[in-house]
Amino acid sequence: MNKPEKIVAEDLSEAVTYPPEAFISREYAEAEPDKLWSKVWQQAGRVEELKAVGDYITYNICHDSILIVRDTPDTLKAYHNVCTHRGRRLVGNNTGGGPKTVAQDQGAHSARGSQMKFGCNYHAWTFDLAGDAVYIPDKEDWQGALDNVCTSLTPVQVDTWGGWIWINMDLDAGPLREWLEPVASLIDPFEFEKMRYRFRYWGIFDCNWKVALEAFLEPYHVQGTHPQLIKYGDFYSFSKAFGFHGQTGFDSKAHRDAGTAVETSVHRAAGDGDPRTTIAQMQAEYWETIGASTSETLVKTAQRLPLELLEGTPADEVHQYWMKIAKEADAARGVIWPDLTDAQVAAAGLALSIFPNVNFIPGPTFSLAYRVRPWGTDPDKCIFEAVALDRFGEGDEPETEWTFVEQDLDKWPYVIAQDISNMVEMQRGYKSRGFKDNLPNPWQERKVTNLHRGLAHFMGTGHLKRID
Repeated sequence: MNKPEKIVAEDLSEAVTYPPEAFISREYAEAEPDKLWSKVWQQAGRVEELKAVGDYITYNICHDSILIVRDTPDTLKAYHNVCTHRGRRLVGNNTGGGPKTVAQDQGAHSARGSQMKFGCNYHAWTFDLAGDAVYIPDKEDWQGALDNVCTSLTPVQVDTWGGWIWINMDLDAGPLREWLEPVASLIDPFEFEKMRYRFRYWGIFDCNWKVALEAFLEPYHVQGTHPQLIKYGDFYSFSKAFGFHGQTGFDSKAHRDAGTAVETSVHRAAGDGDPRTTIAQMQAEYWETIGASTSETLVKTAQRLPLELLEGTPADEVHQYWMKIAKEADAARGVIWPDLTDAQVAAAGLALSIFPNVNFIPGPTFSLAYRVRPWGTDPDKCIFEAVALDRFGEGDEPETEWTFVEQDLDKWPYVIAQDISNMVEMQRGYKSRGFKDNLPNPWQERKVTNLHRGLAHFMGTGHLKRID
C-alpha cells in the first residue's frame, strides 16, 4: 500500500540539492503515468458537481481519463473512461494532452453531464452506472466467452474529503484519509465541504507541471516576484514536511531555531504602520490583484477599521475586531463561520500542500487552491488551475464553469500573473548548460524539497543530495 512515510521537518534542515531531470527529461515524463500518477490519490473535482443520480464528470491525467458518476443519492463510482470492447473513450474529449486526432472545442477542460447509461459511439456497447455492460450487439457471436469480468468498466478507487472528490487508480492503495493525514486534520476545522466554487480558471502553460506548482509552495519568492506586497509585512516563513505533504506559515528570524510560527501569527496585522489602514489597504489590493485569498466581506469590513477604531489600537486588537465585525456581517446575510479557535488557525499555517500536485490556502470562509497536471507526457507543458472557494448563503451559490485563460499575463489576476511570469523562463533555464542543480532554501523551501523527495520515492531517480 502507498502509505506516507513518517518524515519530520528536521530531516530537511540541511542544505541539499536535486537535479533538473524531473522538469526536462522526456524519459522521466513518460515514466510518470506508471510510476507516479497511477499510484497516488488525486483531487478530481467537487462533490456538488454531482448532485443527482446519473451526473458525471471526467478527470484526465496524462493519457488516462477517469469517469466519475453519482450512482446513488449517497455514493459515487469511478471507472476508467474507456470501452472494454475496443478502447474508445466513452465520454468527453482528449483534453489533458496527447496528439489531437480530432479537432477539440477551444477551452474544453473536461466532460460533464447526466445520463443513466454510457454508450460507446463506435460499436454501441452500453454500460450502466454500476459499470456493467448491459448491451452488447450480437453478444452470441462470442459463444459464451464474455462475462462481467472482461466486459465491465475497469473500476477506480473514489472517495471524498473536504467537499473534494479524490481518485486513485491503484485498487490496492491505502484509504484516502490515511493518505491525507496529518493535513486533513489540520484543514477539517475550516469545513471546506461547506464552501462552493466562486471561480475556477485553467490554462495550458509552456512549462513542466512541477515548475507551475512550485511557484505556489513557498513565500520565499515574495520579495522577488511580488515586491508590491512587501509594504504590508514580513513574509519570512517556515516550511515543514508532513510525510509526503507540506506546510508553510509565517515566522520570524528570531524564532527560526524554535521552528514555530511567531505568537502573533493568527492575529497578525499588515506591515509596520497603522494596522487599521494597512489591513484595509492590503485587503483592497488582494481583492483587486488576486480576487482570492480573502472574501468580499473581509475586504469591505476592513475598510471600516480606520473609521471605527482609535488610532494607536494595538495590531492584534485591530485584527480581532476585524474578524468580529466580518463574522457578524456574514451572519446577517446567512453565512455562518466555522467555530475556529486561534490554536486551529495557527496549526493550519499559511498554506498546505497535498502530494503530488495540490496546494491549499485556507481561510475562515474561503480557500484558494492550485492544482497542476501534466499535458500528456510532454515535459514542457502542463495544465494549471486556480480555484477560489467561498461560503455562500443558502440559494446564493453561483453556477460556475471552468474558464479557459490563455498563457497571457494580461488575462490572469495580477498576482497570479506575476507567478506565471517565472514559469516559462524557469523551464528554459533548466535546459541551460550553465545550470547545475537546484539549491533550495533549507528553511523556507522545505515544501519544495519535500516534493522532490516524494517524487524520488516513486520515480526512483532525482534523489536529494547533501551539499558538503
